Amino acid sequence: MKLIWLGHSAIRIETGASVLLIDPFLKGNPTFEKSGVEWADATRGVTHVALTHGHSDHVGDTAEICKSTGATLYANFELAMHLKGKGCDKLQPMNTGGTVYGTDFNLTLVHALHSSSMDDVYLGNPCGIIVNPKVGPIVYHMGDTDMHAEMGLIAEFHQPTVGIVPIGDRFTMGAKSAAFACKKFFPGFTTIIPVHYGTFAGMLDPDAEKFKALMGGHAVRVPKVGEAVDV
Repeated sequence: MKLIWLGHSAIRIETGASVLLIDPFLKGNPTFEKSGVEWADATRGVTHVALTHGHSDHVGDTAEICKSTGATLYANFELAMHLKGKGCDKLQPMNTGGTVYGTDFNLTLVHALHSSSMDDVYLGNPCGIIVNPKVGPIVYHMGDTDMHAEMGLIAEFHQPTVGIVPIGDRFTMGAKSAAFACKKFFPGFTTIIPVHYGTFAGMLDPDAEKFKALMGGHAVRVPKVGEAVDV
């Protein structure tokens, strides 16, 4: 299974015959746009899109991708219905704790501690995402969140070994709290990819160095945009 970071919180997961994009904020994402990776390459072959919540820096290009590729959208109910009106025809509306079962992977929404709206429209609960592939390790994309006690239940029940962890501070956990959460709740992580940093100058931490130092380098991978990480 391959994971490819596309800047901010956007992750491409390739497993079996499926290509899943999580939070595909590409156009307007300076980290992605400066990388030299082509939009067409980042979205090529996408079969599914999943969203953690309804903020514009996570919804991103979802409608365009779903319309151009025919991808199925996974999102909480309110967000899915909102995007149906934007041209997303194939929907798997969900809510916190629910699972949709697929050919190559199962996808579960779990609790996150954040907010979710766009243009003053409430878009349901923010969530993290568990991707449980038929072949490969279980992935936990935390979405935008602070640490919370339910992470202990998520670790115990879902047993993820790959963590996609927001570290940029201000809107999510910063380096210190993210490292604390990983150490306290997820000792089983064998791969940690930090996200949600460096995107907006002066607003988010510019890099992952503080997080790496606090983790002692344990399990942390900091890929370049477009670089595949095999897990």
